[in-house]
Amino acid sequence: MGNTQKYQIDTDENRAFLKEVGEGILRFGKRFPSPGGSSYYLGDDGTPWTDRPRETWITSRMVHVYSIGHMMGYEGCGELADQGLKGLMGELHDDANGGWYAGLKADGGHLPTKQCYAHAFVILAATSALLAGREGAEELLEDACKLYDEKFWNEAEGLSCDTWNTEFTELDSYRGLNANMHTVEAFLAAADAAEDEKYRVRAGRIIDHVLVWAKQNDWRLPEHFSSSWVADLECNKEKPDDPFKPYGATPGHGIEWARLITQWAVSTYGADSEKSGPYLETAEKLYRRAVSDAWNCDGAPGIVYTTDWNGNAVVHDRMHWTLAEAINTSAVLYRVTGEKEYAEDYAAFMEYLDTTVLDHVNGSWFHQLDEKNHLMGTVWPGKSDLYHAFQATLIPYNGQIGVSIAAAVKNAVR
Repeated sequence: MGNTQKYQIDTDENRAFLKEVGEGILRFGKRFPSPGGSSYYLGDDGTPWTDRPRETWITSRMVHVYSIGHMMGYEGCGELADQGLKGLMGELHDDANGGWYAGLKADGGHLPTKQCYAHAFVILAATSALLAGREGAEELLEDACKLYDEKFWNEAEGLSCDTWNTEFTELDSYRGLNANMHTVEAFLAAADAAEDEKYRVRAGRIIDHVLVWAKQNDWRLPEHFSSSWVADLECNKEKPDDPFKPYGATPGHGIEWARLITQWAVSTYGADSEKSGPYLETAEKLYRRAVSDAWNCDGAPGIVYTTDWNGNAVVHDRMHWTLAEAINTSAVLYRVTGEKEYAEDYAAFMEYLDTTVLDHVNGSWFHQLDEKNHLMGTVWPGKSDLYHAFQATLIPYNGQIGVSIAAAVKNAVR
């Protein structure tokens, strides 16, 4: 379970380790901006892969990360955030139909569809950039929220739809929990940054649905639904390692939901344990189920990508983001409950990060490892994403559990 001080939460050594990792991530990603501002996909050593699409969700995450880096005082981060904002307000925005393209092809053409997932990240990017004082962020947030309210949020259901065609004339029948999870994250950030509590209320409505679905499925969350929100438990059984619609339960998402539910409950109810209690209990059950099913379940450390509905591993690959969320959530639940098991989990995750997932040669984190922890790239080649890993260097020491990380950094700087 990790015996050195370096891996133990609340030690000077662990704080120093995370600071070093976070600074390395910021250095690694600095070559992301294309001339128009949209984010290149980064290779294993941070070299831009210019032959791949430049996607809105990745660009948004870069704006979020470098806005936080700017607030923390790291030189050059503000300018990098501005480059990403240029992309979101320019070439990635659909001036004809509204909203944001899924991305741009290498030749400059537009990727089809309008994704709820991507639009949630535009909101997250805008909130962080607003807190960082970046020019244009306030207008971007206003535009993104207005568009999201009109096209993706369903007030009657208390949930968001998933995918439109590019022109916003045809809505796909698929409904997904992943987009709603990142909507909760974005709504909580909007409530904190723009001080508009309707978004916190909406986040709670989504979470109330999640509580029901989790309980119905023994704390393994369905990911895929019909247009009437009937769970499709067999979706993509023939393609179980799909990067966005994998078959079965995704333990990493159960862990991530546990953290977001905790954040929402603390921000909504504060010290009122009677009201927050059921949500915190659900968060613990989601976390424990996911870790029990997926961590070190096949004889090697790591969190498997997916399981079936009995908790048996289906895709044994280890994705870096699942470790990042496990680090975050174990720390948050330790802060809230004080229970030793979460601190022990945190230390184990930290050791695994240091010995296996952190690339000590090229920087950043390996994005995909196989069941023996050998590098692979069938789902996530290269290192496109900084967001999960960077947040995992900050959330464990966020002294404001109910506050989104960018707002918490801003408050700390103040």
